[in-house]
Parts: sequence; C-alpha cells; structure tokens
Amino acid sequence: MLTTLTRFQSRRWFVQEISRLFAQVCVRHEFIGSLLLGLKSNLAAQRKTTGIMNVSTSCALCAKPRISKKKELSEKKLTRHFVDHRNVKLLAGAGGKGACTFHSEPRKEWGGPDGGNGGDGGNIIIKVDLQVKSLAQVAPVYKGDNGDSGGSKNCYGRNASSTYIAVPVGTVVKEQGKTVSDLSQHNQEYVAVFGGAGGKGNRFFLSNENRAPMTATLGERGQERVLQLELRTMAHAGLVGFPNAGKSSLLRAISNARPAVAAYPFTTLNPHVGIVNYRDHEQVAVADIPGIICGAHLNRGLGISFLRHIERCRFLLFVLDLSSPEPWTQLQQLRYELDQYEPGLTHRPHAIVANKMDLPGARGNLEALRGHVAHRVIPVSALTGQNTEELILHLRELYDGYLQTHGQGSGQDMPTRW
Repeated sequence: MLTTLTRFQSRRWFVQEISRLFAQVCVRHEFIGSLLLGLKSNLAAQRKTTGIMNVSTSCALCAKPRISKKKELSEKKLTRHFVDHRNVKLLAGAGGKGACTFHSEPRKEWGGPDGGNGGDGGNIIIKVDLQVKSLAQVAPVYKGDNGDSGGSKNCYGRNASSTYIAVPVGTVVKEQGKTVSDLSQHNQEYVAVFGGAGGKGNRFFLSNENRAPMTATLGERGQERVLQLELRTMAHAGLVGFPNAGKSSLLRAISNARPAVAAYPFTTLNPHVGIVNYRDHEQVAVADIPGIICGAHLNRGLGISFLRHIERCRFLLFVLDLSSPEPWTQLQQLRYELDQYEPGLTHRPHAIVANKMDLPGARGNLEALRGHVAHRVIPVSALTGQNTEELILHLRELYDGYLQTHGQGSGQDMPTRW
C-alpha cells in the first residue's frame, strides 16, 4: 500500500512540474509578443513624426524582396548553330601507386611483405550515339580518372572507370591530318587513349633472395593525344546560295530550326541544321550553309570553311534571289565556286529553289530563269510560306533516290539516320 501511494505521489509531482514549465513558457512568449508589438507601434509613431524611413540591413523578414529583371537575350544569341569540327585534348588517367607494407599480427613476428599493387588508370573512349546530332557537346579537354593506390594485406587498388565521349554517327577521328578511325555505326567505340598501369607493391618483389623487399613503384602516366573530330555527314541536304538569299528564312519555313534572320548579309556565320518530319516518321536533315561569295574557293573571307560544310551534304538546294536582276548568273557563279573547290561537287543530286516570290518582278525573273536552266525550278516564298509543300515533297524524292542509289553499298556510303 505504501509503495502504491509513493508511485502515485511521484507521478502527480511529475505532472505538476510539467504544467509549471509550460506555464512559464507561455508567459515568456506573451511577454516577448507584447514587447515586439509595442516596439512596432513606437517605430510607426516615430516614422509619422520624423518622416524618416527605417532601413533594414540584416533582418530578412523586414527587408523588401529584390526582384532582379533578367535582360532578354537577342535572337542572335538564342540560336544554336551546328558544330561539325572539334579539336579535343585527351589525357588518360594515371595508375595508382603500389603499397610498401608488412604483415603485422600478434605472435607472428615474420609476417612478410603484404603491399598490394595499384589500380590501372581510366581509358578515354569515343563512342557513337544515335541521339547525338552535333559535336557541340564535346568539351575541348578530357581527363580520365586515376587508379586507386594499393593497400596492406595484399589489397589491390581499384581500376578507374573509363570516360566516354558521345559523338554522332559518321564522325571521323583524325590525328595530325591522318584518319585514325571512322565511326559509322551505332555503339561503335574507339579507345582514343589508354590509362597508365598501376604501380607494384612490395609483395610483387618478394623472392628467395629478398625476403623483405622495401621497393614499391609508382603508377604510370596515361597517354596524351590531341585529336580532331569531324563529321563526315553533316546533313542530307544543304542550302547553298549567296548572302541574303533567304536561306535561313527558308529553313525556318520548312523545319523547326530557328536560325537568326536579319535584313543584312552574313547573318549566318555558322551552319544550322533543321529536321523536316514526314508522316511516315522519316526525317530529313537540312543544313543552312553560310553565304558563299565570289572567290570563296580562294579562301576569301571564310570561303574554305563554308565550302567544307557543303562537301558533307548528300544533295544540294541552290537558293536564288529572284528579286535581283538575272538570277541565273547567281547559279552559274555558285556552280563555278563549288567546282573549283572540289571537281564534281555540282554533279550531286540538286534542285533549284527560286526564293522571294512575294517581291515585285519575281514572276518575270522566274520565266527567264526557267529558260536558262534545264533542271527543275521550285518557286517559293520563305516569308509567306508560299509553295513550301512542293519543296518538302521534292526534298523527300531526293532523299528516297539517294537511299536507292547508296543504300545497298558499304557502311561508308550509308546516310546518317536522324
């Protein structure tokens, strides 16, 4: 009975103590709340009498939120151009160093050496990925992971994992101008640089002549190379024309690409690639090549780099400005520049696109152009979208004809599926 009464009293004392502490906390919070309320009223009264605004420098609750307005980027900066050439420096990982340790255990005085070898450094592998369409994501420098060092108790260091570089189908790997690999199939790999071998621990040097070796070697350095990555196939079709002929506007009209468009020549300084989708889920890539000028084959301006992009297109679309007098002279000059750069380049399948049909005088120039050329002329207006359906259908005819001609050839002649 006495024990039960003692437990009851102790529990009652505990409940009373908890109630007392809770009451103290409530009183303290009420005091602080009233103090803050009075301080706020005093500050408001002081502000009314003196007219001085209080500035908060450290209180995050009292400070006014600062709304930072970001500057809107121009259309020129928002465009993403196509990258088909990249120089990369590759440095494979170094091997881990070997350990120099001896076995230590109670009642075992002559444990012997037990230092393990280091792990191998990581390789850098170039791998083809169908989801990658450009070399824009390839970094200029890659460095592989180093292997782990060896440990005691004959523990070997872990080998470093390989570093993969994803490239599009049709990437050619060159070193000092010489082709070292041609990556033309999905998931094809090329080991560009090998990682260094791991160092040896003192256990490796154990022999009958040397029962307690103190030697351990460092890991070897990885290979280092500078390679050039180039896309053999940049696009299926290439828009070829003089500056301000409306190539970028035409690419906007037939695809979802958004190259910069302006009312001055040389707006496009880098190639852009747009994808034309068809109902049977086939895709045709069209490249907007920067404008060609007279004397481009002599490397005037950036002519050689522009012509290099045209060389990687399977068929060509000559875009002519029908608002200019005698537009057939543009076609003659374009063919001359292409043949001077690479003989036979104009013999590829091509079509003639007569652009800017919405301007006055274009109808008369169209009839004169058809009288000077024997190939098919497709009149379009990139600004209004007039007759772009005919161009898209003819583009599919060129694509299907290319597949029939080169589809059964070797892997080198197979076009890139986008």
